[in-house]
Amino acid sequence: MTLPKIQTWISHSGPKMEVFIPFLGKYHHPVSGRCCQTCTPRSWDGFYPEDLAALGFCDVSHVTETDTRFRGWLVQRVCGFLAAWEWKIPAETPGELLVQICSSRRVQDAASSLDPASGGDEGSPQRWKEKICRILGEIQGPLSSLLLRLCHWLLPKLLTRLFLSVQLHRGQLEMVRRAARTPEVPLVFLCSHQSQVDGLLLSFVLLSQGIGLPRVAVGAWTSPFLRSLLQRLGGIFLPSWSELDEGLPGAVLDAYVQEVLRSRQPLVLFLEEPLGSLHLADPARRWLLCVLRALRDGAVADVLIIPVGIAYDVAPGRMEQDGAPHQPLGISTCLQAAFQAVRQHRGCAQVDFSQPFSLQEFVDNNLVRPLLTGNRPEQLLLPTILGRGPLDVGNVGTLSPSLGTEEEILVTALGLHALSDSSACSAIMPVGITAALLLHRHREVVLLPQLMWDFSELLEQLLLRGRSVGFSGQLRALVGHSLRQLQPSLAPHLLGPPRAALGPPEALARARLAQLAGGVRHHLAGEAVGACAIRALLLEVLPVLGPPSSLTRIMLSREELLHKILELLQLLPLTLLGLQPCQPRDCHSLDILDKLILGGLLEEEELESEHWCCDVAPRRLWGHSLGSFSDDSDSDSNHGVPKQCYKLSEPQGFPGFLLFLCRLLSPILQTYSRAVEFLDRPPWPHPEAGFVEALLEFLAEDEDGYPDRSLALSSLHSFKDMGVLEELQTPTGPLLQLSQPFQSASSREKLRAFIHQFTQL
Repeated sequence: MTLPKIQTWISHSGPKMEVFIPFLGKYHHPVSGRCCQTCTPRSWDGFYPEDLAALGFCDVSHVTETDTRFRGWLVQRVCGFLAAWEWKIPAETPGELLVQICSSRRVQDAASSLDPASGGDEGSPQRWKEKICRILGEIQGPLSSLLLRLCHWLLPKLLTRLFLSVQLHRGQLEMVRRAARTPEVPLVFLCSHQSQVDGLLLSFVLLSQGIGLPRVAVGAWTSPFLRSLLQRLGGIFLPSWSELDEGLPGAVLDAYVQEVLRSRQPLVLFLEEPLGSLHLADPARRWLLCVLRALRDGAVADVLIIPVGIAYDVAPGRMEQDGAPHQPLGISTCLQAAFQAVRQHRGCAQVDFSQPFSLQEFVDNNLVRPLLTGNRPEQLLLPTILGRGPLDVGNVGTLSPSLGTEEEILVTALGLHALSDSSACSAIMPVGITAALLLHRHREVVLLPQLMWDFSELLEQLLLRGRSVGFSGQLRALVGHSLRQLQPSLAPHLLGPPRAALGPPEALARARLAQLAGGVRHHLAGEAVGACAIRALLLEVLPVLGPPSSLTRIMLSREELLHKILELLQLLPLTLLGLQPCQPRDCHSLDILDKLILGGLLEEEELESEHWCCDVAPRRLWGHSLGSFSDDSDSDSNHGVPKQCYKLSEPQGFPGFLLFLCRLLSPILQTYSRAVEFLDRPPWPHPEAGFVEALLEFLAEDEDGYPDRSLALSSLHSFKDMGVLEELQTPTGPLLQLSQPFQSASSREKLRAFIHQFTQL
């Protein structure tokens, strides 16, 4: 899987064009997926092979003769059946599971609280034992060995119809195998959710590679028949209850998870709802709470957490599901989605495992909790937006939603950290790169040779930053493959008989391209935030100074640049930007500034009189000066030492890279800006579910908008965290209403102007 260094493209409308790609041979698949050295320093050196990058890849969707202990001509034709027949699959659920759950102290306390007056009634234990059996039946079902083998024999045939290949890094696989051999320590895989195929794909990968048959948490949007079928294949479900943390259902679920971990069965939990909203879902919080309680109750000595990233060229069923509300899944719906996916052009998929880390070590350090319980955006950002002084922390804190108990805060910290790790280790696919270029690089007609050149330059920028990509091959083949994947739904306008040019995408196409380009955005989000901050500073200074002959003559103050970066980081969720939540936002702003310098977008230079200087009056940022973490810039200026400044620059070979980074965040910022305009429409208070659907309809009215459900949900959560919206508890359920400061139209206009300053040039 090596890529030639020089690729040649013959243009029908011009001379031959040669593209030189200097980094693809040696650094085509950089080492990625290390655990957090801040939260889990002891896990940093565990299970990680030194020669990870040199071990190569394997295609797990093609079962060959080498996967069995037999050889021969006949074996080559039935090797898939022989391999599935030899995999170690537990025949059924252990018979002592019900006994162990009934003997749990938490289950007994919950059962006794159901009928405290029946202490001597002999029928009472039998009644709550029947209730426990019913609840356990909702969580899991008896495993069918025959059905499991049949399904995992047919699944590779389906995967080869859906994908050209399903790549798995051998080094990461060896890392997981070493973790699985750790005595008395179970594995819990935390995965982002891109498609309904994710559960089946991960189950097949773990079973076929000898790690074990996992228990896969499945969402509630399934029909009863499909639910029963998935339970026999290892799927587990949350039981129905009226209160999340109390009562017999919650106690039975906690006891069940403890028994699964004690038996060292791998557990697969999805952190978000499908369609990649990058928001920790409520079912994921409940499953993670069970895992945390199992550790704290001493059911297991430790748990190894393994974040998982799954990358697709185009996720199966994604084109039909994007922008639509969740619908219950049934057998007919699944078959219809599979048939539609088979008819499309086949893409590629890659499964990436991040480095395992100790849950006990993460709990002991718990570095994310102070950041979650500290000052919220409503206490820090609203004074800047509304032009007021620092708000009283005690008064403003009453608007924020409660983070819950100590356990719930820790669960949120773990979920957000794992969600960031899973998105960071996910590979970038060629369709994502092409989509990002068509959407954010070329607004007019683009020639295919130019598109190929930009593809190679953007790929080089990603590889220089240590990002992993899930492809290799000739450049012409990669771009052609990407365009074939985009063509069924996007229908790009091919101009001219030679098909040598592409026209600008239409409104619906832009929304699709924005979704497919999400992987590139996540991996370049930090520098994109810095580019938008530079844009905001230029917006402030250019109307005053007038346009200079060159932007490189403008000097940017370090203090003001950090200030703008920090403002944008307070507006957008860190998970949406792919940033780790264990670091304070001021540390992220310093890191982003360093990336801009290392990436060649900023050059440090002393202040000179002939340069335009973008440095407004010194500001106080939310109770402290930015100079406190900017190398004592204030103290230096008081002693006559020039402030640290930077001038704009661009990487060689990729002109306009700064503008491209600004445009990467345009789908998010435009959705946020339109969401502010939408605040004038609905009658308040308004149900939250109806708010999202109405917002999506409003976004679809704009020809230049991006009606993306995940971004609409993100804007809703950000507005709630900022204090723009607040919840009212009513007998019919929670309702959303505008907070007191934003009931004024002038305040909403200030919020819109604050977001608009960061939009693309």
